[in-house]
Amino acid sequence: MSELFEEPARTPEPQGPSRRSRALLWTAGILAVGFVALSTFASLWTERMWFQSVSYGEVWGTMLGTRVLLFIVFGAVMAGAIALNAALAYRWRPVFRSTSPEQANLDRYREAIVPARRWLVIGLSVFIGLFAGSSAVGEWRNYLLWRHAKDFGETDPFFHHDLGFYIFQLPWLHYLVDFVMAVTAVSLVVATIVHYLFGGIQLQSRRDRFSPAAQGQLSVLVGLFVLAKAADYWLGRYDLLNHAGNRFTGLNFTADHAILPARNILTWIAVICAVLFFVNVWRRGWMLPGLGLGLLVLSAVLIGMIWPGIVQQFQVNPSEPDKEAPYIQKNIEATRKAYGIDGVVIEDYGTGTSPLLVPQSPADPTKDAANKRKFAQAAVDNPGIRLVDPKLVQPLFEQKQQVRGYYSVADVLDVDRYDIPDGSGQTPERDLVLGVRELNQDGLPASSKNWANLHTVYTHGYGVIAAYGNQRPADNKEQISDTDNDDPAWAETSLPPRGQLTDLTPDGYEGRIYFGEQSPDYSIVGKAPSGSDIELDLPGNGDADAQTTTTYDGAAGVDISGIFHKVLFAMRYGDANLILSGRVHENSKILYHRNPRDMVEKVAPWLTVDEDPFPAVVDGRIVWVLDGFTTTDRYPLSQQTSFEEMTTDALAQNTTFQTLPTDEINYMRNAVKATVDAYDGTVKLYAWDESDPILQAWAEAFPGTVLPKSEIPEGVLAHMRYPEDLFKVQRYQLATYHVTQADEFYERSDQWDVPVDPDQSSTLQPPYRLSVETPSGDNVPTFSLTSVYVPYKRQNLAAFLSVDGAADQDGYGTLRVLRLQSSDTTPGPSQVANKFRADENIQNVLLPFTRTNAKAEYGNLLTLPVSGGLLYVQPLYVKQESGSATYPVLRFVLVAQGNSTGIGATLEEAVYDLLGITPDDSGDTSSPPSTDNGGSGGGGGGDTSEPPSGSLTQQVRTLLTQASADYEAADAALKAGDLQEYADRTAAAEAKVAKALELLNGDQGQQG
Repeated sequence: MSELFEEPARTPEPQGPSRRSRALLWTAGILAVGFVALSTFASLWTERMWFQSVSYGEVWGTMLGTRVLLFIVFGAVMAGAIALNAALAYRWRPVFRSTSPEQANLDRYREAIVPARRWLVIGLSVFIGLFAGSSAVGEWRNYLLWRHAKDFGETDPFFHHDLGFYIFQLPWLHYLVDFVMAVTAVSLVVATIVHYLFGGIQLQSRRDRFSPAAQGQLSVLVGLFVLAKAADYWLGRYDLLNHAGNRFTGLNFTADHAILPARNILTWIAVICAVLFFVNVWRRGWMLPGLGLGLLVLSAVLIGMIWPGIVQQFQVNPSEPDKEAPYIQKNIEATRKAYGIDGVVIEDYGTGTSPLLVPQSPADPTKDAANKRKFAQAAVDNPGIRLVDPKLVQPLFEQKQQVRGYYSVADVLDVDRYDIPDGSGQTPERDLVLGVRELNQDGLPASSKNWANLHTVYTHGYGVIAAYGNQRPADNKEQISDTDNDDPAWAETSLPPRGQLTDLTPDGYEGRIYFGEQSPDYSIVGKAPSGSDIELDLPGNGDADAQTTTTYDGAAGVDISGIFHKVLFAMRYGDANLILSGRVHENSKILYHRNPRDMVEKVAPWLTVDEDPFPAVVDGRIVWVLDGFTTTDRYPLSQQTSFEEMTTDALAQNTTFQTLPTDEINYMRNAVKATVDAYDGTVKLYAWDESDPILQAWAEAFPGTVLPKSEIPEGVLAHMRYPEDLFKVQRYQLATYHVTQADEFYERSDQWDVPVDPDQSSTLQPPYRLSVETPSGDNVPTFSLTSVYVPYKRQNLAAFLSVDGAADQDGYGTLRVLRLQSSDTTPGPSQVANKFRADENIQNVLLPFTRTNAKAEYGNLLTLPVSGGLLYVQPLYVKQESGSATYPVLRFVLVAQGNSTGIGATLEEAVYDLLGITPDDSGDTSSPPSTDNGGSGGGGGGDTSEPPSGSLTQQVRTLLTQASADYEAADAALKAGDLQEYADRTAAAEAKVAKALELLNGDQGQQG
């Protein structure tokens, strides 16, 4: 029994962490915080140094200053409001509290909170303030646009405000109202909790559940919230001009006659409700404020939601075309203006077939033949028919002009124009397909991929590679079909570069490319004080002594000689070699942020930059030329559409840097054209659309960053062109908004579609850069961006679209539409592509290649106007399917007009084959062009048993047709068991195939 009187054994309390453990934890925590702080500082400071190195330090300063200002102001307001309301609620707590189970339960919480109340309030306020400040930082664009707002000089037709109000002021006002609502809502929650904890609110009390102080404070906060909601309703009226309806964006009948009046009513109900809450500070009781709040909620449901649905269902839907017509008309006008398509020139084009090819009279075949020859001459002499596909020839450019495995060109080459001497004293403008030989470190051997090589030796690319787009050499005369080495008609080749572009400048051009689309993340440049050049410049032809080295001495680049900068960049890239390597010395600079598109996006963060920068040789240097757009989703009444949806096509690289908070836009201008020097990284922004108010606002926000249009150098202007992304957006909108009448728009009776790409049915056909005829009458092709339309959910051709694309010429930016008659059945791109692939004679021409482990690759299917008709042209490439160094080779040209097709080794042969004539005959039309029921023109009507004659393509086709017939006869003989006949027929077929190949190779040798 003695154990009953003994004290129970005490369970030892768990030992807390020792002093050493706590010290270690504190040390680890301090080190972690220090590491994060240093990393953040390193990122910010190295960004600042980059901006300064390209002379745009003010941009970094303005952006940082604006963000810090917004963070501090809005974070402080939120934190201050929370702390103030918490302090007031605590200060006004009741001195005496009634005893109740509720208060007894709260006592223990009060005992725990009171000693640490100051730290709790401060911590909570700062925590929520940080979130509020971070949210405000994302509003820097809206803030700067509001601060530098400009007028458009036009007013909307409903509220009669300048359009600038909706674009510059309304978004910022919305944010301020939303912020006030957030501050009052959070403050209301905090004040309610404090009052409840300290007895200001006693839910179990039968009377006086709210103390006078609690009632007054909460009434004010709720009143402020409801008053802010009234402001939100009022501003929401203006949002109706960008209301997303089922058929169009903007104010519609229901919004005008139901939603707009509802928001007016709700605004005043909210104001009255707010007044009732304010009065409740002095009047005890919640009945009137509660009734007001209930009325507001009920009204929001009845007149804000149910009533618009009733109007839409019973008033609009039964007669929608009539009700919506005036609103649709305003949407049409606003959309055409916002996207810059209101000045489009639409011309009725008759049919897709040239009038020269329409028979004049059965009794006058001579005139018809003359017309055919006239059409053929117009097509053959057109210098803008580009046969070199910028995408398909990329492997050929690399294989033929790569020089070393560590050089590469872009996946899709660019098309530009140059004045090239033709040897006769003339310098006609020629379309070139070109790319730059950029550094691609992935092509280095694994043994060479060490830090020194990757960051100090292999630092830049070198030179331009270019070929004539129409496959004609410098004299611009006879087209090259396929030379002895499968080369296109080169305009610029080799290392060091040589060719027509080199000859444009007396001493050649600076070919080193330190800033390009494939440049390394960073490179260390600069010669050691007592060292030599170490950057590889020109590789030798297998001879190490023949290779040359160089040292970068351009303007861009950040000094990295001091230990402080070395540490910062080592932190940025996580690379200790920047501190330890002897190749980082007192003369070293570091090059980073080297992609031209990224560079422009950084120095002009308010721009959306075109996805396709292109290189140009100007005044002895390679410069990247880029286009920048100002966009918004707030232009009143204009149609909102996804930017990505409008610009995605078969060639789109999907690398658009989104500078807006939303992908939806309804306004776009080519506000800026920019250049980036490929050698020294100099970035220049030039105002292009100087009348754009959004550009004016940003230019004022970032003064000195955008140069006036008049300062664009003449040589650069000669290479500036119409931007692809803008054209794609306008093309997309014109498919619907070429219609200018509301009734026709509603019926969609003339709706067009951008056709899908014939080779990638899931994406749209891309636009193509060509030199095409314009209605000017001077017969001088204009460098243009082109595309076509098909009718909605149909595949025949509806219209041809082009835009004058040479920035240095009159008429630049003029959109032109050649609209075919609605009854016309000219085939569209997909139909023509199917026709080419199904044409028996075309497939027979390809037979020798398919039998030798090769496949056909169809190039870009071009559509262009020729002599009053629309001509389809498609280069046909052949590529060996086996081997590691295969590339497509241009072998044939396919052409089509109407239902006729033609094929030839050159454009000339293909056009003559289309017309059923030869260059040296009198135009005998007894052999008609091919149609849906026949083969190709020249080869489809002769007797295939006779010896082949005519053009080379006709001879090859005839031989292959005969060979195909022999193969079929051989198969029949084999099935019949006649082995001798099988052997004879097979031998005859093989002999004819060999003869066809001999003819092709013979022509190849002559061309070479």
